[in-house]
Amino acid sequence: MKALYFDSFGTSDVLRYGDVSTLVPTPGHVLVRTGYIGLNFADIYRRRGTYHIQPNNPYINGYEASGVVVEGDEQFLGRNVLFVDVPLANAEIVAVPVEKLILLPDGMDLKLAATVGLQGLTADFLVHDLGRNKPGNKVFITGVSGGVGQLLAQMLIADGMEVSGSASSPEKRQTAIDLGVREVLPSREDGWVAGYASRFDTVYDGFGATLNNSVAMVKDRGSVVLFGFAAGDPPCLDMVDLVGHSKNILTGDLWDFLTSAEERQRRADRLFGYLFGGKIRVADPVIFPLNEGKAAHDLLESGTSTGKILLTSIGMPGTAVLPTPASSFGSLSPVGAI
Repeated sequence: MKALYFDSFGTSDVLRYGDVSTLVPTPGHVLVRTGYIGLNFADIYRRRGTYHIQPNNPYINGYEASGVVVEGDEQFLGRNVLFVDVPLANAEIVAVPVEKLILLPDGMDLKLAATVGLQGLTADFLVHDLGRNKPGNKVFITGVSGGVGQLLAQMLIADGMEVSGSASSPEKRQTAIDLGVREVLPSREDGWVAGYASRFDTVYDGFGATLNNSVAMVKDRGSVVLFGFAAGDPPCLDMVDLVGHSKNILTGDLWDFLTSAEERQRRADRLFGYLFGGKIRVADPVIFPLNEGKAAHDLLESGTSTGKILLTSIGMPGTAVLPTPASSFGSLSPVGAI
């Protein structure tokens, strides 16, 4: 089978495309022919050697994809599926543990599933497990125009929250406004923070280095949900001051909540419900053939991409084209970047 792989860590120049060992199903696993494979910053870190990667010879990156079950347990054969935490995904065929399969509903195509999968489940977890906001709450999201940020904002708005946020450029700020975000401040400036002190019930902080600002903006008895470190490690906090104002810092890892096949499916179905209900709009992804993985990595690292980046082997010479039912989400207008 074909895969995007590398033998040593480094820049995107280490990436190669070619034949690797063919997989055979083992007990408890099925083989999935990938349709669309999600590219994330974690994959950049893995390629550089600064993040855990599944031992393999050669290294094969990637952890999330949509596709069709082509071999293994008969009850899943031919089913369109999604997985978000299975290694060696940058390949035509991936061995997926049965308990990590997420079954796609009729009418949901493989491209949409891969576009929204991991980031959508992350946003869902932040909303329903950590934030637990109530209708009418005032919420702030750092990096609101980012991948998780856009989905998070739309879920919160759909559930009745008043959402503000920050973004780096006028274009990205307008993207968030178009999604219903009430006010969007420039994330690369912080002169405005003092004017927003103690204003929000919850601040969702995906930057890390901005944690002190987030604490300042949250009300007494409010919460900061720390979910990422895009701008660097968070500073040390004055715990005495936190206690004195009854401010809470909430953190979590999605993987600690995806504890069973039933739990994965329940959460995914809730996410799909937002989509089917027209409450979430997603941008069309940028798609690269699997053999152009270097170009995909370069685009993601450039910081100029305006949508989810996917890799695919569909339509490449020698590759079978997967059946992908027509999407029933055509009425959802693509807005902004994920």
